Amino acid sequence: MRWPALARNTHKWLALAIGVQAALWTLSGLYMTAVHIDIIHGDHLVRHAAPTPIDLTGLVEPGAVMGGQPSASARLEVQLGRPVYVVAGGTGRALFDARTGRELSPLGEDAARARASELFAGAGALKTVELLAEAPPEIRGRPAPIWRVEFDGWWRPTLYISAQTGELVAKRHDLWRMFDVVWMLHIMDYQERENVNNTLLRVATWTAVVSCASGAWLLIFSFRRRRRARKAA
Repeated sequence: MRWPALARNTHKWLALAIGVQAALWTLSGLYMTAVHIDIIHGDHLVRHAAPTPIDLTGLVEPGAVMGGQPSASARLEVQLGRPVYVVAGGTGRALFDARTGRELSPLGEDAARARASELFAGAGALKTVELLAEAPPEIRGRPAPIWRVEFDGWWRPTLYISAQTGELVAKRHDLWRMFDVVWMLHIMDYQERENVNNTLLRVATWTAVVSCASGAWLLIFSFRRRRRARKAA
């Protein structure tokens, strides 16, 4: 087989093999650049209240809610208009009323509704509330149990509230969900959707490189053939 024919066949079959993935790279990249990353993150879904001073008068000592664990830590913040301690230690995380020392976790449905409504910056009404025993794929890796609170509105805005601490764990909407899919297609990690250096992506990338190189080879050969044809004429 002559070298030009080899290059032509190589380019044809490589282009056929990588063409679909190349189209997916292009379309997914277009989506990821067309929609601003701040919108994808869902920052517009959360109300960012100005910090307010906390009156420390009458608050229980942090050590009283830390259970005597030397590795535990307590953070003072305001939730639903009252000061609370978010305690993290060897036995997990918990929420305590900073004035009475009473444990507030796990949060019930009413508390989860109130907390999500306090955080949500949109105009839609609260739609559904569900307590999940394990984190769904769209917030994989987050600790459970967790409250999933969905609101009315474009793109199904959803807040995930920790049942143990009342903290906002994640915010999701359909634009983020679409981004997650196109990101998966872009990096070719169809399981965890995180590894940007996986074997499949490397193979596809080098296949595309070889396809481009064989195409350049054909282009150079076509120029040479035209020169020979002109000289012969």
